[in-house]
Amino acid sequence: QVQLVESGGGLAQAGGSLRLSCAASESIFSINNMGWYRQAPGNQRELVATFTSAYTTKYADSVRGRFTISRDNAKKTVYLQMNSLKPEDTGTYYCKVTDGWTDYWGKGTLVIVSS
Repeated sequence: QVQLVESGGGLAQAGGSLRLSCAASESIFSINNMGWYRQAPGNQRELVATFTSAYTTKYADSVRGRFTISRDNAKKTVYLQMNSLKPEDTGTYYCKVTDGWTDYWGKGTLVIVSS
């Protein structure tokens, strides 16, 4: 069974940093398309950053230059380094992976950025 477990969320001050992790279960064939999404209260879930292949990434305009997605294939873990945090980065962060024809989501980790 596919499982994704996020960690690393919490409270940060504006200008601070947090690092999120998402560990995939061994049953996942590849994490080449794993990515991070977020949802703020009252808003739709939106893309933050994702791998689009083994070597390419995509970022939302609002986080480009501040956030960095990376991964450890051996651990089947994807990371999101978030620097220069802003209050508008507040939300629940989810990781997602597509395996075959199915999208799998983690349960999310909450990030709160205070001004």
